[in-house]
Amino acid sequence: MKIVLAQRKDLDDIVDIYNQAIKMGRCTADTETFSSDQRMMWFNSHTPEKFPLLLAKDKDTLLGYLTISPYREGRKAVQRTAEISYYVHYSHHRKGVATRLMNHALELCPSLNIRHLIAILVGSNQGSIGLLEKHGFERWGCFPEIVEFGNDRMDHLYYGFRLPT
Repeated sequence: MKIVLAQRKDLDDIVDIYNQAIKMGRCTADTETFSSDQRMMWFNSHTPEKFPLLLAKDKDTLLGYLTISPYREGRKAVQRTAEISYYVHYSHHRKGVATRLMNHALELCPSLNIRHLIAILVGSNQGSIGLLEKHGFERWGCFPEIVEFGNDRMDHLYYGFRLPT
């Protein structure tokens, strides 16, 4: 497995993985799938020098991806804080893909001038909570029962990580 920067040719596979998470339910607050065209602006916002989109690949097969995105974009006081998100193809869950992506991202953050990372997730996503806590993230906040999937309500959690200075 290698970690590489995303290229335009990877967009369809990236969108397929995200759509898997949407269809599985309760992995993201999105409830409707996307086309690659709908995700083009999002893709273009992830530039290697500031907000990279990292891929875990085995040869040419995309196993998963991780994004480092602006947190509260345009607000100078939090410009050294970024949001981190990650998704893994369902056939590669629990095989160390997210761990490798997270390790790479944490190593990269100082060169991106990032001091804090925030992960925002649905409270029922135990896999994500386990990954974050394994890497030293702490629960920094909870918005109780604001995520609604039909009649089911779940918490929206904020996990944070302070990078060493």
